[in-house]
Amino acid sequence: MHPIRLGVNVDHVATLRNARGGTHPDPLAAARVALASGADGITFHLREDRRHIRDADAEAMRAALAAPLNLEMAATAEMVAFACRLRPHAVCLVPERRQELTTEGGLDVAGHRSALAPAIAALADAGIRVSLFIDPDPRQLEAAAAVGAPVVELHTGAYAERPEAEFERLRTAARQTTTLGLECHAGHGLSFENVAPIAALPEVHELNIGHFLLGQAIFEGLGTVVAEMKRRMIAARLAAAGQGG
Repeated sequence: MHPIRLGVNVDHVATLRNARGGTHPDPLAAARVALASGADGITFHLREDRRHIRDADAEAMRAALAAPLNLEMAATAEMVAFACRLRPHAVCLVPERRQELTTEGGLDVAGHRSALAPAIAALADAGIRVSLFIDPDPRQLEAAAAVGAPVVELHTGAYAERPEAEFERLRTAARQTTTLGLECHAGHGLSFENVAPIAALPEVHELNIGHFLLGQAIFEGLGTVVAEMKRRMIAARLAAAGQGG
């Protein structure tokens, strides 16, 4: 069974900084702590309204960090151009609405194939690995494969709210990614309490987690909570493989 990776989303370090202005706390400093504590990569969402992460944050992390960077963004011409200049390891295309507090659902790939395909092609031509943030829906998975994305990130928000009701849908979707030749990631709403069943899914290569880790860091420190999340992920994966003990 392949290892499982943890991507730490540092968006809300910037949210806290921007609430008062200035430069503290610094998302780049948080990224360094996360990587030193077991994170395998750093995720950040550059929104069109720049409500948290800003262009300068993305550029500073790209210049300073050797670890994989995963840029979440809308599939707009402005964002595609920015990503092609920045050249992060990966881009995750997400739906975006100005009035939402956070990403509220998966991308409608099936309904927007003609708009998404050129964006995916342009990013791939720039050497960027593209993932699509989608709900665990067979139609969306099939569309993701059809438009040429090598990776999907399954939206786990509904699972976080109703684990017992939603887990089977996630497990089925994860299995479908293998059939379609897609690499499977997952994220949104994951915490210490609900991460194990998702981390145990053998098809899942990576989890991207932010809000819970940064919130829990207020009480325990960022390094401590990142290390504990990675420990729980690995323990769940080993237990699923029959290696726990």
